[in-house]
Amino acid sequence: MIPIDWTGFMLGFGAGAGISALYFAGLAYGMRIALRSASPVRLLSLSAALRIAGLLAVGWGVVTLAGPWAFAGYGAAFFALRFVVTTAARLKSSSGETR
Repeated sequence: MIPIDWTGFMLGFGAGAGISALYFAGLAYGMRIALRSASPVRLLSLSAALRIAGLLAVGWGVVTLAGPWAFAGYGAAFFALRFVVTTAARLKSSSGETR
């Protein structure tokens, strides 16, 4: 049986949850701004590059500091938060709410 470093996993999960929240907040903000601009592709590309770079930089730091189990927690947090955010967006759009 493979020993699991739960402390590292939870450290990665916490870091992943925080940076993922910023990632998806940046996505929402970038979409809102880009859809009102004259050059949405340029703004969305810049937004995506910045968000991806931030996500990868923090992920690299997590692996360097806490090891592979922390990275597993980091990835798990991203996908868990992604599920929550996309589910909330679907529920919001199906109820007809707008901002």
